[in-house]
Amino acid sequence: MQQVTQDLILEAEIQMKKMVSYKGELEIFLAELKNLTFRVAILESNPDNYVQLDFELLRVELREFEALVAQLRESLNSSSPALDSLHAEIHNMSRIVDQLETYDKSNLEMIRVEFIKLQRILEECQEETKVNKPDIGNCDHGVIVGVGEPVVGQLNAHLNVDFRFGGWGKDSKPVRGFESMYWYGAYSSPSVYEFNLYSNYDQLILRSSFTHHALPQGYEGTGNNYIVHGNAIYYQTGNPFRMSKLNLTTSVYNQRDVPKASERFTYIYSPKQYLDFSADEKGLWVIYATEEAKGKMVIAKIDEQSFGIEDEWTTGAFKSLAGNAFMACGVMYATRPGDLTTEEIFYSYDTRTGREKHLSVPLRRFQESFANLHYNPTDQKLYMYNQGYYVSYDVKFDTDWTPFYVH
Repeated sequence: MQQVTQDLILEAEIQMKKMVSYKGELEIFLAELKNLTFRVAILESNPDNYVQLDFELLRVELREFEALVAQLRESLNSSSPALDSLHAEIHNMSRIVDQLETYDKSNLEMIRVEFIKLQRILEECQEETKVNKPDIGNCDHGVIVGVGEPVVGQLNAHLNVDFRFGGWGKDSKPVRGFESMYWYGAYSSPSVYEFNLYSNYDQLILRSSFTHHALPQGYEGTGNNYIVHGNAIYYQTGNPFRMSKLNLTTSVYNQRDVPKASERFTYIYSPKQYLDFSADEKGLWVIYATEEAKGKMVIAKIDEQSFGIEDEWTTGAFKSLAGNAFMACGVMYATRPGDLTTEEIFYSYDTRTGREKHLSVPLRRFQESFANLHYNPTDQKLYMYNQGYYVSYDVKFDTDWTPFYVH
């Protein structure tokens, strides 16, 4: 009886872990499905904006939905009305997309209705596999151990792939009333001279900004690794080389020199990315390389009140070999190219303990190269500006982790 009980407990633990894993996948696909609904709505309102790549994405993502549901049914060794209905609807939707030869308004409306039905059924499936969601804002966990599939919003607001430099995302420390705000700026060269703010994700997708900022002469920026934090944009300026801050409420500018930062080391994918701004649960950071560290990345904590550097940590990662870097819970993560479609998070440095660690966490790129990658603590997502496209990722941390303290 004891042996049978132990076997049953073990089997139950295995099934629970599967449920947790599939819950995460369902959440990712639900977010993708909502994005698809928005994109089809845009096509319906203005078919002239349609590009063939958008429709190909529908086919790819529907196949992913169908594979996930089939895997769920097989793994759980059971079924349910919600799972059966979801599988049937996805299969039906795939057939419609494959048979569609013309893309007039009536067909687009039919697709959008099908997406809404799929979204509702998928939400029911989520309830059946419901587990606790990540504790947003809490850092009681280990390093990043997984990154979800890329969720592609759409081509940028300029509808132009030549605008491959830039960034997008959410305010990492939003002020009251602007928790849903998104920002976006893109350019044909590694520079910063204007950007737009959107009241929510829907307005971003609809390209309907509520305000537009054009940086005045003398305050233009360079590079691409800028962010919005506490209703202020932080970016890099040149001539002279320094970090800059624009308060979006008062339109007041501040600039500070970073004496140790070198203009000789940048990331692989983009020139002039000397100061990389990042924000996480611990505050505001800037990452750069120095001559003193022979090109290795240095993490600097920014005092938000004085807009000065309050502390520094030298890592073991060379900036010129990295694709990009970001901060999450006081830990710096560096990426490097894998193959044409894969990036790898290969290195981490914990500013609290001074420990560095080599990782191998794959991150699938939508396009070959990208200009901006940063983490947002308000939703625990990565935001990437990938060859002109809005791309985001869910992040999974190691929860089976024992804290390490330095005395």
